[in-house]
Amino acid sequence: MKKTLLAMAFAVVGSAAFGADAVEGMWKTVADDNGNSGMIKVAPCGDMFCGVLVKSFDKDGKDMKSENIGKQIIWDMKAEGDGNYGGGKIWAPDRDKTYDSKMILSGDSLTVKGCVFFICRDGGTWTRAN
Repeated sequence: MKKTLLAMAFAVVGSAAFGADAVEGMWKTVADDNGNSGMIKVAPCGDMFCGVLVKSFDKDGKDMKSENIGKQIIWDMKAEGDGNYGGGKIWAPDRDKTYDSKMILSGDSLTVKGCVFFICRDGGTWTRAN
């Protein structure tokens, strides 16, 4: 009986690990217009992906307090295959604007782009944090 329960536990844990999408995890953003950057935790939210700011850094890379910590930065991002994500929104705190956006995942790099009407912004390439 114990062996059966242990095998079932490993199967559940193993399937969860294999089911994780490569975009999930912690991402370090590039510096914004103010020279600040952040750490975004990307995780599933339903059948899409969302990201929350969990840490902020000043222009020297030192931890800083921010009223935006805990706020959602990415939402409604859908996996489109081949490392492409789209149909979502990204909020840029430095400009207080929300962009229709897409992301492209390549290894430990996540390229972020977004548009408001016809004005587009390159959000840079974020790097996976360990």
